[in-house]
Parts: sequence; C-alpha cells; structure tokens
Amino acid sequence: METTENNRLLSLAVLEEYWGYTTFRTLQEDIILSVLSGNDTLALLPTGGGKSICFQVPAMVLGGLCIVISPLIALMKDQVEHLRKRGIKAAAIYSGMRNSEIETVIDNVLFDPEYRFLYVSPERLQTNNFKINFARMPIKMIAVDEAHCISQWGYDFRPPYLEIAKIRKTFPKAPVLALTATATPEVVADIQKRLEFSKENVFQKSFKRNNLIYYVVREEDKNSRMLRIIGRYAGTGIVYVRNRKRTEQIAEFLHKHNISADFYHAGVNPKERDKKQQKWMSGEVRVMVATNAFGMGIDKPDVRFVIHIDLPDTLEAYFQEAGRGGRDEKSAVAILLYDSNDIAQLKRNFTFSFPPLERVRDVYNELCQSYQIGIGTGQNSIFPFSLEKHANAVKMNATQYFNALNLLNNAGLILVSEHLRETSQIMFRIAGDNLLDYQSENIEKEPIITTILRSYSGVFSQYTNIDEELLANRLNCSKHDVIENLKQLRSEKIIYYQPQSNIPLIVFLKDRIKNEYIYFDNDRYQFRKENAEKRMNAVENYVSSNNKCRSKLLLEYFGELSSTPCGECDVCRKDKISKISKDDYAIIAKKVTELLEEKNSPKEILTALSKSFEESHIVTVMRRIIDNS
Repeated sequence: METTENNRLLSLAVLEEYWGYTTFRTLQEDIILSVLSGNDTLALLPTGGGKSICFQVPAMVLGGLCIVISPLIALMKDQVEHLRKRGIKAAAIYSGMRNSEIETVIDNVLFDPEYRFLYVSPERLQTNNFKINFARMPIKMIAVDEAHCISQWGYDFRPPYLEIAKIRKTFPKAPVLALTATATPEVVADIQKRLEFSKENVFQKSFKRNNLIYYVVREEDKNSRMLRIIGRYAGTGIVYVRNRKRTEQIAEFLHKHNISADFYHAGVNPKERDKKQQKWMSGEVRVMVATNAFGMGIDKPDVRFVIHIDLPDTLEAYFQEAGRGGRDEKSAVAILLYDSNDIAQLKRNFTFSFPPLERVRDVYNELCQSYQIGIGTGQNSIFPFSLEKHANAVKMNATQYFNALNLLNNAGLILVSEHLRETSQIMFRIAGDNLLDYQSENIEKEPIITTILRSYSGVFSQYTNIDEELLANRLNCSKHDVIENLKQLRSEKIIYYQPQSNIPLIVFLKDRIKNEYIYFDNDRYQFRKENAEKRMNAVENYVSSNNKCRSKLLLEYFGELSSTPCGECDVCRKDKISKISKDDYAIIAKKVTELLEEKNSPKEILTALSKSFEESHIVTVMRRIIDNS
C-alpha cells in the first residue's frame, strides 16, 4: 500500500510540474498506478479521454526511456513537439526519414540520459538497425498507441504491430501499456493475447456519452438540411465528408449562405492546415468541413454539432469522429445524414477496399518501373507521388488503387504519406574550431550561419525545424537566397538540410522483389474481408434501424450490453415528436400562414422555423395548410 501511495504522489507531482494539472481525469490515475506496479495494461478511453497522459506520466516517474509505438506520423510529430515545449526530451523515428536523421536520433537516445520518449512507427521495429540499437537503449516502459491495429479483428490491422511481442523479450521487466479509443470485445481479447500480457488487465471507461445526442436522418436534400441544423445549434461544429473535393464545395456552399466555414484535408499545404485549424480552434471559423484527416490530436471542448454528410466505413470511425462533439460535457449533437444512394455507395466502397491480389502485384510492378527501381535495389528510396497518375497507369479506380497501396504497405513494401517533411530541417555536421575556420575562410556565409545559430538551439545535436522565410526577414534578403545558401552549405558538407516537401511522397521500405515473391496470406486476406463486411453491415444496420436507441446500438456494438435508452436520439423521441399539442399546432400554423402569405417557399419556411420547432411538426402543419388551401 505504501508503494502505491508513493507512486500516486509522484504521479501527481509530475502531472502538476509538467502539465499544470492537480488532478487526473476518470480512470487515468488507475491506469498509471497499474503501469507503475509493473502490470501490462490495456486502456480503453474514448476520443478526448486523455490517453497520452496515461503513458507520459508513468514514463516520467519511471525514468529511463519509454518507447511509444504509433502508426500516425502526424500525431508522433505533434506529441514530440508538445513534450519538448514542456522541457521533456523526446524524439521520433518513422518511415521516410533519411539515414542521417535516424542515426542522430538513435545516438541522442543512447547517449543522452535525459531523453524520456522515443516514438517509432511499427515498420521501424522490423529493421535490423533498430533491432541492434534497441537492445542498448535504457527502456523502462513500452506504450502501444492505436493498439487495435495489432488485432486481426480490428478495423485497421497493421501486420508490423505483430513485431511488438518480439521486442518485449529484450526488456522482459518493462511493462506494456496498450491504448485505443474504440475496440469490440473480440479486439480487446486479441490485443492482450498478441502483446503477450502475463494476465488480463483492462481499464475501460464506459463509451456512453450522456451529453452527446445521436440522430440519423434520411434526407435527399442534404445541403438544405445541413443549413437548418447549423442554424438551429449555436457554436462551432464539424461537417465530415468522404472526399477532398467535397470539402471545398461544401465550405463554399456554406460561405454563400453567410456561414463562416473552411475546408480541411490531407492534401492541403501543412502550414495552411495549421492556419485553418487555429482559426477554427479560436472560433474565427465556425464550421470546419473535413475528411477524416481532421480531428487527430485536436481537443476543442466546445464543439456543439458534428454532421456526417457521407456514411462512414465503420462504426469505430463514426464513433471517434462523432465523439469530438461536446467534450466540455455540455449538450452536443452528432447527426448522420443519408439518402437512397448511400448504402449502395457503402457497398461499392467495400468492394473497392479488397482489390484482387494479382492487381495489387500489378500496382507494385508499375511503381517500381516508373521509378526505375531494379530487382534487389531501392530500400529507403523516396520519390514524389501522384495517386491519380499511377492509378491511371494501371487503369484502376482511385479508391481501389488506394486500397491496393494499403495492402502493399501492410506487406511492408512501401509507404505513401502526405507531407513527410512538413517543415524544413537542418543540423550542423561540423562544430567548434572547424566551423569557425570555415566562417573565416567563407566570409559571405558568415551572416546566415550566425543567424541560424542565434535563431535556433540544438542544431548541433539533432535535426531542427527551421523557417526559411523567418531567416530571410532577419537577413534582409529573399527566401530564394536563403534556400540557395543552405543548399551550398549542404553541398560543402557543413550542414544537413532537408527542404520542406509539399507533395505526397512514396517510400520504398525494402529492396524491390520479383512479383512472384510478393506474399499475401490468402487466408488472412479472406478473414479481413469477412470482418470488413461485418463492419459494413453494422453501419447499414445503424442507419436503417428505427426501433432501438442510437446510443444503445453503438454501445452494444462495443460490448456494453446493459446500457439504457438515452431518451433523446431520433428513435427515442419518435413517439414524442409525432404528437403535436393543440397550442403548438396553433402557434406553428399561425407562423406558417404568415410566411406563406409573404410568398416564402416551403424550404424557406422550414429554415426559418426549425430553430424553434421540431421539423416533423412544421412539415405536418404545412401539409395540412397547403392541402386545405
């Protein structure tokens, strides 16, 4: 008991010192104390539940190094940046980094005892270089983020995650903390099995959100319904759509109707994405229209509505995206709009998600030929990538081609990523007297070297993000001149310099192999396909069901069978809504009559009155008035 109390006090001290909080959220402390007791632990916390604190605090208490395995490059970078701002040394290694960058990170965590976190992508665990150096690292804890990826029952299975159990053998005393926001009972059991937990140990916060009300609305005119929803609910919101083009179209549509909106997707320049996100976070932009790329790492508490205009592929994805509403525990709505074509589109997407394996081999062959990669060569090669161009080359639908790339990624052959280098980076290759000698012999380079050293710290020990525009302002020259000077310094081996990349990149993770040697486990492929079909059917069942509470349906999908109806969703309110009191009927009838006399259309009347009355009541009254006129 004394040890537990000491761990609790140490955890609270770390929380306050580095994060400024004096108490933990629900379950956080229990999870942290479990890890500090040396127990393998699985934490299921819904979106916004504070998962990162659950491994960052115990890692700081334990000392040494915590290795964090995550498939999300953007989130890794974001968390490393946040830790550094708190004065905690952290680094990341992921597919697509140059060898020199990787070597620097490894040297830092090996020889600087102040490093506390090393984030790695699951693919990194498979490389010989990592395996050799991993054994030399002072690992005290292993954190596995997005842990559902290790389960073949999971909706986002990643085979490289299976390597985690192997690396455990090197540090058998290091506890494992696995974290995920959504998991069915099968996935919960499978995660613990595949991570070789010594015993079952799950901490799960109920997925029930009493303040979040779910609605499913069948609607052929989605744009008009969306406008009425946004008009009815005050505050900021998110509108989720399936593809990039639609984000821009709908944001423009909202602008035309005097609603402050912006669009967000993975193809937007990283700096622009940050600007858009900050404007939305501050309230300058009211509505963000986005693909599922938006939301990762975002913790805006006062989102009042989340609208899905397209059906999500899985209930796991829907639950996470809808869960971004109402994190301040105040009332919020999650509204899913669908029409007669959406179910058919959902089934088409499922078909495209599993391209024939021979076609996947064709995709790999075309990529290698296009980039002139010969058999036995190409490992860690990086090239600019255009999905549309390569999809056309093999005559494939873009969606089907994208999923073929995912299969090649899962096979460990390639990685396609948006904006691997979101900012330019530099690191000095020489220092001390050698650098002073260079400056004295190359007077014209002295100003830029001095300005870099005054502007950025850590440039001798690690790759450091820089802004060429900022350097240009301080040097009173053009950005072009700064870039040319940096390139010259690179060519003379004074610095490492990696310019920002604003286009998607493809990374060949391994040397090219012959097509006949590309191995896909057909049993696993069929297993994944059958599970994906079950998840698709669950989405269809969710939108088509009209006799069970929406919240109860979602909770039962995730294994919570004892939940009670919410009393507020469209199904629970069906009977209440169908009955109009005489007083309400009279009030609505009067307002409808007045608006009709002013020559307003039925659609305009709905928009005007939907802020104050149930839409079904307005429609009922209008029909009676119009039928009797």
